[in-house]
Formats: sequence, C-alpha cells, structure tokens
Amino acid sequence: MKKNSFLLSLALIGLFIFAGFSTNADNLTIAEKFADGDKIKQDEAAGNYNFDKAHSTIGFRVKHFGLVDVPGYFRDFTGTINYDAKDMKKSAVVFSAKMTSVDTGVAPRDEHLRKADFFEVEKFPDMTFKSTKVEKKGKDLLVTGDFTMKGVTKQITFPFTVVGFKKDAKGGMKMGVTAETSINRRDFGVNYGNNLPDGTPAISDNIAVVLQLECAMQKAQ
Repeated sequence: MKKNSFLLSLALIGLFIFAGFSTNADNLTIAEKFADGDKIKQDEAAGNYNFDKAHSTIGFRVKHFGLVDVPGYFRDFTGTINYDAKDMKKSAVVFSAKMTSVDTGVAPRDEHLRKADFFEVEKFPDMTFKSTKVEKKGKDLLVTGDFTMKGVTKQITFPFTVVGFKKDAKGGMKMGVTAETSINRRDFGVNYGNNLPDGTPAISDNIAVVLQLECAMQKAQ
C-alpha cells in the first residue's frame, strides 16, 4: 500500500508540473514561442517586414484530369507584413503579383494563361490581397482580407503559420511565414475547361493559393 501511495503521489506531482508548463506555453506570444533561444523577444520581432523575393514564392496548385496537382508561380510580386507581437489584431498583410509573370514551366501554357480564357493580363494586370482582420488561433494566425483577381474582389481567409524569427549576420530580423488557402476560380471569372467523358473536370475548380515567405524587417529611418 505504501509503495502504491508513493507512486500515486509522484504521478499527481508530475501531472501538476506538466499542466503548469502547458498553461505557460499557451500564454506565450508567437514571437516568444519561436524565439531563437532566449535572444529574440516579442518587442524585437514586432515591426514592418518586406517580402524577400529571393527567398519567397507566391504560387498556386491546380489538379489536372483529377489526377495530379500542377504547380505554378508568379515571379514578380511585392508584399509587406506589419507584425504586432503584443496585439495580433493590429497586424496586417498586403501583397500583389503581376499576372503576366505567371510561370508553370511550360511556355505555351503560360502564354495561354495570360489570355482571356484565364487571367486576361492586359486588362487585369495585378492580383492583390489586403487584410481586413487578423486573429490569433493557437500558434497560428487567421488572416482575412480582400482578394482581387481578374477584376473580381472576394473575401478570403489565409491560415498563416509563423515559422520563426532569425537574425542574419548583420543583425537584421527575418521572419518566416507559410500560408495556404483555396479559391474557386469560377468565382473570379476563370471558366475555361471542359469535363472528361466520365464527368471529371479537366481543370479543377478549386485552386490552392500558396505562400512561402521569408520577410526582412524594414530598417528604421
């Protein structure tokens, strides 16, 4: 009996300790959770960041014949993240991409994508997103905003994952973010493509919009 009571006491103590650590972790800010050791605090992580085009991509995936996902990218883009580590609701995300820069690795297909069947780039040269609301969800963010493509604006939500923060060799702050959401291309007037004999769409209606972003904090003026 004494041995069993001792083991039960140890188990209860361990449970209380684990619960205490879990509660503390849940209360940490995103910046603190992803701190580089104990060197990066939330105040250091807060600020305005520019997308680093050399280490970032704005792209998409579309299923072809219901079989495989075909990827594509927009090579010419800009964007900023205003990251408020203390109050995520004050954070903001803005980005735009030049539709003529679409790149799927197949030149004839890219030329077709620039035509009226798809993006109609001469009439609608830019794809844009401007956040209207940022919410914290666990260690991630839900970023809702106005997404405009081919002259149509719809409200969409990106689940943003803040991968982490690092300082480069010159002391500049870097921020890593990944995000992915789905849009229906027909909502934006992109209706090209027929069904196969068995009814499978040659081009899926749902398109994954994918962001892989490394961002650099703007230097104080």
